[in-house]
Amino acid sequence: MFFIFDVETIPDFEFVRRVMNDHEMDEHDLLIAASEQLARNSSGFLPPMYHRMVSWVGLWVENNGKPVQKAGWNGEDEKKGLTALFDSLLTYKDFGLIHHNGRGFDLPLITYRSMKHGMQMPLRLNHYDIRYRFSKSNVDLMDEFSNYGASSYPKLKHLGYLIDVPFKQTAEGNEVLAMYREGKLEEIEHYCYEDVMATYIVWLRMKYTVGDIAEDIFKNLNERALSKLKEIQAS
Repeated sequence: MFFIFDVETIPDFEFVRRVMNDHEMDEHDLLIAASEQLARNSSGFLPPMYHRMVSWVGLWVENNGKPVQKAGWNGEDEKKGLTALFDSLLTYKDFGLIHHNGRGFDLPLITYRSMKHGMQMPLRLNHYDIRYRFSKSNVDLMDEFSNYGASSYPKLKHLGYLIDVPFKQTAEGNEVLAMYREGKLEEIEHYCYEDVMATYIVWLRMKYTVGDIAEDIFKNLNERALSKLKEIQAS
């Protein structure tokens, strides 16, 4: 079984203020200053250590690509969200992971936030099958398409353009903070779900392209996935 997942976050402003030793600057200027100092960029997007989780969505799929079950969470209580995530991951013993940039962001974030809340993650997340860079049980689409950094890393939205599937119709990642400030937690989870379905569709196409899925199986699963994506985007 594979768990295709995505996590949505906002900056942990309280933690960032402690690190920056600045409790007066407004949040916008704080993000710019922190990104320049902590991430060496001016985009306002910080490394995973400086974020907190506000939503996650996961889709369980069989090894042949057939979807089984969707799980998700959104809310203010991050510890409760992590507990829900870990409970979901404990559904299966030897699960694999599929994601887009999960190695670079989502998985480190989960580790940092578990440390913050004094929580213990499922042992599987620290297993060799998951931690090994070239593992077939922990599939990061950015690694798969870039040949582990030998080529450039593709954006998920651009992979959608490549295969003529419109992704990111609900929102963009840089809009999550604005949505959160407006109390739109359900909408954030909905956006997260769209990203998970997009990841699933790209993974299916990749598996078919390299010959891991037969054409008839791929066509059936892909048609159903595209229909579900349209449903998510329409709602």
